[in-house]
Amino acid sequence: MPAKDKYHDQVRRALEKDSWRITHDPYFLKLEGVNYPVDLGAEKMIAAQKDSQKILVEIKSFAVESIPNEFHTALGQYLDYELGLEEQEPDRAIFLAIPEKIYNKIQKVPILLKALDKYDVKLIIFDPLSEEIIQWLQN
Repeated sequence: MPAKDKYHDQVRRALEKDSWRITHDPYFLKLEGVNYPVDLGAEKMIAAQKDSQKILVEIKSFAVESIPNEFHTALGQYLDYELGLEEQEPDRAIFLAIPEKIYNKIQKVPILLKALDKYDVKLIIFDPLSEEIIQWLQN
């Protein structure tokens, strides 16, 4: 089992504060016969529809100095997981959770913004200190 991301527990608590129920920690996504552990699986009841919304959350802290390199690694994982979900559980969406300070740095790199847009990356921007979700970004 891989080590948890630096902000794993903070993101989990932020989701719970936002009324999400954690269903998997981690969620094992099977891709071409290989199990990949995605950090969290969560579900939220939609009262008006008596239905639920399901998500997977891949948490990234961007612990190294090179934001572009970490970004490209995270993007690759995100795209692989998205492909796997299409086959395994198409009603579940994948989100990439990143700290607000990293998102602010990404905003200053045009090519990274283009990649987010081109690949329709869904983001959860969070504050690790307050353990709160700042913003949900979905194209």
